[in-house]
Amino acid sequence: MAVSSKDYPNTLKKLMQTANVFSVKTLLDRSCFETIDDSSPEFINFVSILEHILGHRFKGQTTWFGYESPRSFWDYIKAACSKVPHNCIRSIENMENVRPSRAKGRAWIRVVLMEKRLSEYISFALRDLKATRRFYEEGAIMLGEEAGLLADTLIGLNTIDFSFCLKGEGLDGCCPAVIDYTPYLKFRQKADSISSDEEEMRTLGSSGSESSTPDKTATAASIFTEQSNLVSKCKRFEQKYRMALEQKDYLEELVRLREAQLSEAVSHNKTLQQGLADTHLSHTLEKEQLEYIILELQDQLHSFQTLEQLSADMSLSQPSLRAAHTLTLEASVLHLSGKEETPSLRGLCGSLTSVTSYKSLASLKSNECLASPATEISTPDISPS
Repeated sequence: MAVSSKDYPNTLKKLMQTANVFSVKTLLDRSCFETIDDSSPEFINFVSILEHILGHRFKGQTTWFGYESPRSFWDYIKAACSKVPHNCIRSIENMENVRPSRAKGRAWIRVVLMEKRLSEYISFALRDLKATRRFYEEGAIMLGEEAGLLADTLIGLNTIDFSFCLKGEGLDGCCPAVIDYTPYLKFRQKADSISSDEEEMRTLGSSGSESSTPDKTATAASIFTEQSNLVSKCKRFEQKYRMALEQKDYLEELVRLREAQLSEAVSHNKTLQQGLADTHLSHTLEKEQLEYIILELQDQLHSFQTLEQLSADMSLSQPSLRAAHTLTLEASVLHLSGKEETPSLRGLCGSLTSVTSYKSLASLKSNECLASPATEISTPDISPS
């Protein structure tokens, strides 16, 4: 069946997605018997498929002259996964034996596989749509619905214990990633068809050996049939057991991931509730302080108004008090003189209308600058002038 040029991108996406699923399954099958390292053919094929998926329709970096310099998926991982908690990006950047960008990307794949966090990194990067659109063109696998399936498929790899050497030839950035599709294109006969073929062979064998002894032929045929049935049943049970084991590991890892997300969400919710309670308490205290300040200001305003009223009343009553005080001073001066008013005393009394003149008069009397009545009468030399 020929594939048109329009359907080629979709066909390539489906092929890459199918190859990724098969590569993960072969890795899971191989991990049941041996440890996965750099020399495993299944791992080499899986890494090649993953690099092709991450590099599908990857944008180059535009220079000043309008040309695009090639980049690798490591630049995208650095930008999109820099905020992953406890990430390994800085440690990979500081590796001395790994210089090219593609080599750092391959080292990152091996490190996160050993940390059992490859699916977490891919999911975190896919949530950053801005960075993903900045690094990938339209039609890329990382921008389609297949990317979410990729992250879900990679969860099963968290059940495998990987062991890698980060100084081997697999990190060479000059070697291109080549995918081998032959392990996924092999024809595998089902157990049912195998049993049916065996039955046909037994039928042909029994029909060709009719000349032999009937009892011995029947006995041998029954024994062979029982053995073949037992073998086919064992194969079917083994296949079902392995499938159930893979599903169990996948579900356990999925449950663990969901529990971690749930605990993180619960802790975040508690933090938000505590912050809300603290904010409400601080707002309540501020409200009470503001109410107390308002009451205090009202009391001060009331006291200021009372003082202003008292000062106004005193300013109105001050002229009458001055007049009464002046009359009292004049009466006391007349009492002290003991005689009729003279022009000098009248002028003196007229000058006592103020409190300052009264104070000066008292000081003059105390210094005996003013003559007493007896002295004024007995002095004969005083002229009328």
